Amino acid sequence: MTLESNVPSGPLEGKWDKHRFEMKLVNPANKRKYSVIIVGSGLAGASAAASMAELGYKVKCFCFQDSPRRAHSIAAQGGINAAKNYPNDGDSIQRLFYDTIKGGDFRSREANVYRLAQVSNQIIDQCVAQGVPFAREYGGLLDNRSFGGALVSRTFYARGQTGQQLLLGAYQALERQIGLGAVQMFPRTEMQDIVLIDGRARGIVTRNLLTGKIESHAADAVVLATGGYGNVFFLSTNAVGCNVTATYRAFKKGAFFANPCYTQIHPTCIPVSGDHQSKLTLMSESLRNDGRVWAPKKKGDQRSPDQIPEDDRDYFLERKYPTYGNLAPRDISSRAAKQVCDEGRGVGPGGRGVYLDFADAIKRLGLKAVKGRYGNLFDMYERITGENPYKVPMRIYPAVHYTMGGLWVDYNLMSNIPGLHVIGEANFSDHGANRLGASALMQGLADGYFVLPYTISHYLATMPKSPVTVEHAEFKKAEKEAADRLEKLLSIKGKRTVTSFHRELGLLLWEYCGMARNDAGLRKALARIPEIRAEFWKNVNVLGEETDFNQALEKAGRVADFLEFGELMVQDALHRTESCGGHFREESQSDDGEAKRDDANFSYVAAWQFAGEGKPAILNKEPLVFENVHLATRSYK
Repeated sequence: MTLESNVPSGPLEGKWDKHRFEMKLVNPANKRKYSVIIVGSGLAGASAAASMAELGYKVKCFCFQDSPRRAHSIAAQGGINAAKNYPNDGDSIQRLFYDTIKGGDFRSREANVYRLAQVSNQIIDQCVAQGVPFAREYGGLLDNRSFGGALVSRTFYARGQTGQQLLLGAYQALERQIGLGAVQMFPRTEMQDIVLIDGRARGIVTRNLLTGKIESHAADAVVLATGGYGNVFFLSTNAVGCNVTATYRAFKKGAFFANPCYTQIHPTCIPVSGDHQSKLTLMSESLRNDGRVWAPKKKGDQRSPDQIPEDDRDYFLERKYPTYGNLAPRDISSRAAKQVCDEGRGVGPGGRGVYLDFADAIKRLGLKAVKGRYGNLFDMYERITGENPYKVPMRIYPAVHYTMGGLWVDYNLMSNIPGLHVIGEANFSDHGANRLGASALMQGLADGYFVLPYTISHYLATMPKSPVTVEHAEFKKAEKEAADRLEKLLSIKGKRTVTSFHRELGLLLWEYCGMARNDAGLRKALARIPEIRAEFWKNVNVLGEETDFNQALEKAGRVADFLEFGELMVQDALHRTESCGGHFREESQSDDGEAKRDDANFSYVAAWQFAGEGKPAILNKEPLVFENVHLATRSYK
């Protein structure tokens, strides 16, 4: 099956304006007759809920946290991109578009990326109007810094708390609508399934995490804004609660899952310290503006960093990529760090680390200036490691971070299931095979504030109004399936914990489908995952009751989905016998170890279709057509 992206015709720079004019609108008086469900309340979900409610629609918003303020968007540190060109250093919408297409290794849809670049400037204006405290220069203009994959400074930031400050802005907009009665907020509520009626998404089934009650909610359209699936690897920079459940259960109802093998490994994370850890900690990419990445030149050099002279240091990113240096994109920087460690030149316990050194920056800028830019990040690092990064270099190592794959959506952010829209990290649309730093916040807010309100209105205006209640047989069926699944998890009474299964799956995926993949390893993983899954359903031990606050049961349901989704991820990685962005196949690399794309055979979106329990997913393709950029070998040298 060839998928239609529904990209409008005409010149690239005019597509979105043309499309907005041609889309049908809902009369203001009629908007209150329509209801929209939004699952997730991070930047994408909160901005969408606030915007849809502001327009007059009846909105229900759901999150499993105790407050929308606890969404994982709060953890984003370094900044948000926009093409305002305040530094006057040559930036433009066209350059942001090209950098993002190139950064994604030419595996993203041109029209979506250009639209993202177009609305980026509106995002900054919106957030400033909300009171987001972006850093400012002495003259009063908003300050900018550089991020990987760009030769201009286009990243707006609030110290190392950008995600938190942006989320507070969206949260306040959402809370205003909650206060006005335009949004019903359902915290501590987890989606169990979506409900389709006559082929359209018409609602969801949820579980109240405090009481265990299964409930249904009907609407005219459903929006998933539930983030990424990085926790399939067990250890990642994501919050422990982040999961794939909402999108995977939509996949099992017929939504296509696109490019699941595209996982971003972030180069600037605190190394693993032991088996006790449940997650990893990200150190913002913004640190690479002033920090220099290096490793000893000699294998097994155990001297403390202050005892290693300059001549014995390898500033390997500056050496390998002189144009971009320490701001080479994440996938490239991560592989370079791994290569150094694999050569035996890593530092710290187990040799799994390289240095991120601020000595030159402190000498050049002064301690006060460095503290002003990165103080909270330095404090966080010292609390976790017990080391003062003002005096000794940070130790960093790559870790799973962002996921570029997600549910397939067209230009209108609607999946192949009519009425099911997907926004933010939960969809696949804008980043190709690798996300440039500071683009996740941009996409989440672009989708929620400036794209979805138009496109979902077009969908509602073109669909016949057909009221549906939760008494419909499809809702009752979905409720029973959800209850049966939970009851089955509790009834197994095996001998292994949920966490032990999650850790085993994660280690397997990190080993064979992590920073580098090869045919033999992927086939091992593909054979082993069903065995782990079979044992899970025979030998897992989930304590507690269904009709109670039961975090063990919550986690069991999420890990059960990971055990199925992991197989889909490996299937996707095995079929794509090229290297691109975060998907690095060892069989497909250049003589100097760089990713080698195969545009002749793989210039498409791989959108997988559920074929039934225990059956391999079916591959559908959306061809990628490049009319405005020239396909080229991706080089940052």
